[in-house]
Amino acid sequence: MENAVPTERFQFTSEGGHQLAAALDLPEGTPMAYALFAHCFTCGKDGLAAKRIALALTAKGIAVLRFDFTGLGSSEGEFANSTFSSNVADLVRAADHLRETRQGPAILIGHSLGGAAILAAAGRIPDAKAVVTIAAPSDPVHVTGLFKDRIEDIRQHGQVEVQLAGRPFHISNEFLDDIAEQSLMAQATKLHKALLVMHSPTDDTVGIDNATHIFVAAKHPKSFVSLAGADHLLSNKRDASYVAGVIAAWAERYLGPVQPVAPGDAPRKVVVAETSNGKFQQTISLGPHRLVADEPVAVGGDDTGPGPYDLVLAGLGACTAMTMRMYAERKSLPLERVTVTLDHRKIHAEDCAECETRVGMLDQFDRIISMEGALDAGQRKKLMEIADKCPVHRTLTSEIRIVTSAAD
Repeated sequence: MENAVPTERFQFTSEGGHQLAAALDLPEGTPMAYALFAHCFTCGKDGLAAKRIALALTAKGIAVLRFDFTGLGSSEGEFANSTFSSNVADLVRAADHLRETRQGPAILIGHSLGGAAILAAAGRIPDAKAVVTIAAPSDPVHVTGLFKDRIEDIRQHGQVEVQLAGRPFHISNEFLDDIAEQSLMAQATKLHKALLVMHSPTDDTVGIDNATHIFVAAKHPKSFVSLAGADHLLSNKRDASYVAGVIAAWAERYLGPVQPVAPGDAPRKVVVAETSNGKFQQTISLGPHRLVADEPVAVGGDDTGPGPYDLVLAGLGACTAMTMRMYAERKSLPLERVTVTLDHRKIHAEDCAECETRVGMLDQFDRIISMEGALDAGQRKKLMEIADKCPVHRTLTSEIRIVTSAAD
């Protein structure tokens, strides 16, 4: 199952009056930002790159709106009647709809020709603070290379059916005239928003020189990330996940502070959901906080995050240090810093003299505590005793009842 996050599906009205099919992928909890995604030429909102990037961004707390341009996917209208300019107008309409129903998009992301469209639309979307192009052409005319042997026929007959990615599409004179009139680099120069250019040096559909032209034309702040080894469509799932991770980390610098949730209102339930990126990767949501869990490569995972036992150890270590800190503050002890190092292993029950279980294997957590500060021997001994009183330690060493039920 490719999608593992809540997705709202709806329609909004295009510039030409058609109903465009849209999907809003939502993270667990309140989104830290909203992004608008423009798909590649003839692709659609449900293309693998669009879905995988959206899915990975929701794991980072970013909601993503993707939609089918006119005449594509589930959207109304005729593709032959659409142009680059009409696609740009529909991106603006999508941003308007998002602003009216949720929140304006702070991040604009475009893949291939969608990247060119995002650059052209950015100046008309005031909410946008960060713009991302992925394998985008520096001139929309570049797309005509996909059907260059039919351009003369299009000019002669006004409209011709061409085969693109194994599917038939009708290309018109209006489309050719429209893309020829675009001055994309001039718009990139006056973008006045943070720009991230992502491109593969081995892209054989849109060459890397296009990324150079976009980057040189734009003003700072601007960044470039090489997608070494990736193909134009980001058909490798790990490439799409990498793109999303970079976007989330880069955009955070330009989004501004996230409004904190009032402590009394913060939900304390932990929600764990599969991301479908790799065999074991999970997204962990706790109120406004996001984590990714995975397994090491040795057991079939991609090692993109801590494993389940790593998280248990982290909880014990954090609780230990916090409990010691609280005691030291209350008693005015000169404790400067606590460092807790932990490990987990299986041992034979017969090797544990103080354990009640006498047969089979047991879990053993090794915890080493380092204390910095001018503490005397008595203070250090007391703090070590306090370490064993941390709530997580008590939970792990007491009887635990886990109640499991199926979701309705």
